[in-house]
Amino acid sequence: MKPRYILICFLIIMAGLIGFAIIFQEAFIALLKHPVLYTHARFIHIAAVTLFFSNAVVGILWEQQSLATGRKEVILHTYNTVAFLDARFSSPLIILSVLGGLSLSYSTGELWKIGWLSVSFLLFLLSGIFWIVSDIPTQYKVKKLSSSLIPEDQVLPDELVRLLKQRWWISIAGVTPLIIVFILMVYKPEIKAVADWFR
Repeated sequence: MKPRYILICFLIIMAGLIGFAIIFQEAFIALLKHPVLYTHARFIHIAAVTLFFSNAVVGILWEQQSLATGRKEVILHTYNTVAFLDARFSSPLIILSVLGGLSLSYSTGELWKIGWLSVSFLLFLLSGIFWIVSDIPTQYKVKKLSSSLIPEDQVLPDELVRLLKQRWWISIAGVTPLIIVFILMVYKPEIKAVADWFR
């Protein structure tokens, strides 16, 4: 199965979970508040968030290093591997991160009334929206251009190189909120909750 279809499947699963949480809110909250799940949810959340963040950072650095070589086969191999990992590794980690985080948040208190937690969740959503709106269309364009390459050509087209360089900035913009989320998650500072921003 192509990475794009796998990514779409995981996005549908996430949308389904959100829909389930909205329609069956009481049952969903009762499940997340279950005391037996707390330790498991904490482990899953920490592991998933750490692996997802690490994969994103390593992918960014790896793509940048491959572009610096200027070698067609290295650049394409790196991009294909990063795209493969995004679809098959990062997508399920995002789902686990959100489920684990929501479960922990319901055990801690109301999500939108705890400062560091509500801001972290908002930044996580912002990062996700940014990736969906900017990175997925860019990946589609890169795939389309890559599929039309002539094997004998030693140099990549300028448009493809431009898109791959653009991915660097897209990735940095998507990862920056996650760095802040990590800081908030570890230090738990006393800050104004999102629910109180407009009061």
